Amino acid sequence: MPAREMRMEMFLRALMRGDFNKARSHLEKLEKMVGNGEWGRGYSKAINGFISALKDNDSDALIVQLVKDIDYERAKQLLKHFEEILKHEFRDDYEKGYYTAWVEFLRAYLGVGNAKRGVDEKA
Repeated sequence: MPAREMRMEMFLRALMRGDFNKARSHLEKLEKMVGNGEWGRGYSKAINGFISALKDNDSDALIVQLVKDIDYERAKQLLKHFEEILKHEFRDDYEKGYYTAWVEFLRAYLGVGNAKRGVDEKA
């Protein structure tokens, strides 16, 4: 697994535990990885928004809905949708960075879910 995807998974796990200090630490490492170009700024905007929405417990925010009420089917649909958005040639680098963060987050979310379901099924 590439380093950024691994870091995103650690970021997700911290968010799901409500450990915002640890999540912030992972966020800072992710921001260093993506840099401060247009693409990196879009990516950073998305992951900072994840933390803000969860800290504020903004029930209208997609990230809060996914973390509070685990919904893997919805996550699969969103992943497909965001992957399609990334294919649009007219998207600028900022948007591509933003949607890449969502794609990586959703892949980690589904990966964690698959691992957990595998453990639950064995129990």
